[in-house]
Amino acid sequence: MTVAVIQMVSSENIAANLASARQLLEQAVAVGARLAVLPENFAAMGHSNVAQIARLEAQQQGPILPWLAQTARELGLWLVAGTVPLLAKGQLEGKPCASSLLFNSDGECVARYDKLHLFDAAVDDQQGSYKESERYAQGQSCTVVDTPVGRLGMTICYDLRFPELYAALRDAGAELISVPSAFTALTGVAHWQVLLRARAIETQCMLLAANQGGVHGLGRETYGHSAIIDAWGSVLAELPSGAGCITHCYPRAEQAAIRQRMPVWQHKRFSVAQLVRTDTEDTQ
Repeated sequence: MTVAVIQMVSSENIAANLASARQLLEQAVAVGARLAVLPENFAAMGHSNVAQIARLEAQQQGPILPWLAQTARELGLWLVAGTVPLLAKGQLEGKPCASSLLFNSDGECVARYDKLHLFDAAVDDQQGSYKESERYAQGQSCTVVDTPVGRLGMTICYDLRFPELYAALRDAGAELISVPSAFTALTGVAHWQVLLRARAIETQCMLLAANQGGVHGLGRETYGHSAIIDAWGSVLAELPSGAGCITHCYPRAEQAAIRQRMPVWQHKRFSVAQLVRTDTEDTQ
């Protein structure tokens, strides 16, 4: 089955972003995609008040969730909705989570993953530093869900630097892993593809990495280079910059063969928790 990765250069203008995303998703469907991944912050990149967006969506007054359901249903597409700022179920106040949602082809939301690792880091670019924890609450668990293409593990951007999360997804049966992102241009040059290929090789999963790819408001620049990477770490498709759509057929049989020829998961002898020992334990 064909999968698609969407790259955007989103702004604060939600209506314009949704219109652009719709056009790109239509391109994906036109070449037979069954599952597509939108980038992080696809609907409201750099928006000054994510809490307000989350409240409106919680009150069923926002535009994003209805658009996602309608688009998935009308296009007959399984859709990983990058990230949307969402409050916990039943809440109308507080910090939202950066939530990646999965909609099925009937327009039903069948999975939600709240970003575990928030990007609080100093970066030597025009923005200088990023502190997602000031605006977002931290997620609490990982998410793996069945799709018509295969079993999908869900991650977001900065999660890419934490291999233990990807190992947990593989432990839970993941065959594909979505990586909606807004990787900075500076860190992207150094680490984006290296990390993607490493996570794909380690987990023997296909990675669907949908990045933002251009210059946004206030001078923020994202790296682009959205990619589809197979379980061997090969880059099957890539888009350097700008808005666009890349697609590839999911090589299920080839992935199964890779796992059979090199059964690393059968060879594992410890978990991270088992590996870590204290000085006291070492001397007993």
